[in-house]
Amino acid sequence: MQLDHSQLQKLLAFLAESDIQEFRLEGDDFRVEVRRNLPSIQSNLTPIVTTAISPPQSSTSIAGLINTRDLVDIIAPMVGTFYRAPAPGEPTFVELGSRIGVGQTVCILEAMKLMNELETEVSGEIVEILVDDGTPVEFGQILMRVKLC
Repeated sequence: MQLDHSQLQKLLAFLAESDIQEFRLEGDDFRVEVRRNLPSIQSNLTPIVTTAISPPQSSTSIAGLINTRDLVDIIAPMVGTFYRAPAPGEPTFVELGSRIGVGQTVCILEAMKLMNELETEVSGEIVEILVDDGTPVEFGQILMRVKLC
């Protein structure tokens, strides 16, 4: 199943106006989960958890300094504003060199006034953060790279 940017925006708009508390949709290269009004959430975020990763690459990048065979790109599953921390003044989710595990939140994408927590499906080490905090991002844009461990 493929989901383009327009379809994703329509789906998010529909879900934002609905009474649906939990929703999950999976395709070949994406997963969208929506969970609202759950008692375990202690912030003012309306979390939508989305994950998008690209498969490991077979080339080199950064002037040959990093062999990308063991790297996974974390990509933006939607257009939005990229935030490295849950709120201004709070610690960032990850830094360069941070070890991450499956299901760990690595950033937030704000889209249509919804705060979307981006979780990873891989374990490894953050080796690149390619977007500045508070910067608008495009659908499919690479946000971070993870070295698989």
